Amino acid sequence: MEYKDLLKSLKAKEYKPVYFLHGEESFFMDKIAEIIENQVLSESEKSFNQTIFYGKDTESTAIVDTARRYPMMADRQVVILKEAQDMKTLVNLQKYVERPTSSTILLIVHKHKKLDMRMAFAKALVKNAVVMESKPLYDNQIPDWIRNYLKEIQLMIDANAAELIAEYLGTDLGKIANELDKLRLNLPPNSTVNVKQVQDNIGISKDYNVFELQKALSAKNILTANKIVQYFARNPKDAPFVVVISNLYNYFSKVYMLHFLSNKPDKEVLYVMGLRSDFFLRDYKMAARHYNPFKTEQILGFLREYDLKSKGVDADGTDAGELLKELVFKILH
Repeated sequence: MEYKDLLKSLKAKEYKPVYFLHGEESFFMDKIAEIIENQVLSESEKSFNQTIFYGKDTESTAIVDTARRYPMMADRQVVILKEAQDMKTLVNLQKYVERPTSSTILLIVHKHKKLDMRMAFAKALVKNAVVMESKPLYDNQIPDWIRNYLKEIQLMIDANAAELIAEYLGTDLGKIANELDKLRLNLPPNSTVNVKQVQDNIGISKDYNVFELQKALSAKNILTANKIVQYFARNPKDAPFVVVISNLYNYFSKVYMLHFLSNKPDKEVLYVMGLRSDFFLRDYKMAARHYNPFKTEQILGFLREYDLKSKGVDADGTDAGELLKELVFKILH
């Protein structure tokens, strides 16, 4: 079942005996688990009729024994197995899945990876349970997701602001949702979020952020690039090395792609590069003018090299700030 369909059925209180959530994107699974955990039972019913297990500390027999019990002073009970990917005896739940107790809602949350659907246990789930695979979104899907999320909390957003958030925060939906909730707290309902409000409320420094670094690099503005890198070195929490290098790799990958799209119309370029508007395209074009295909390919090599160094591979103990300074020097020269 798709996330939106499952969400709709739960809001309509159309409950099933077994739910199995699996995949790489935690956000959708957390939202479904939150609804089942908080909305199926009243507060007075939860103390006797809601049990939460964690895979690492649980055996299948405990899950089955609890799920087979009848509810106390309630129509149903809820049994939730979190972090099911860490449960060694997970597949032993197959017999219960094949014959679940109708007065129990069993929710199994299997995070960080997809279950092997070739197993007999998986086939039993497909036949007898509601199964939702939670897939990560692609980069070019994030701005639309941001718009839809804000719509649900009574805010709108212009295209440039949505692109800025997507570029800055990447594809971690939980992280994005946390930052968007800040906008709900600080802006009046039904207002339209713009770039300045994003910079003011989401901690994207107007002068010192990864996008300003990208712009400085694209223009080969050595002074500004070095100022930003110095700021990052002094304030590593504002710009973690892994975030900066990930954004730069994504950026220069698109610059490299643009070299092979130079004769295409902008509309086609936007589609192929996964951009929702031309807000950032001018910077990519500027970078493509300053870095030929050979240099761009070399830069991608530098980014891979320094990513490994930051993780201790062929490193000499140099801290992240110094590594970033070295990296930017190599990009610019």
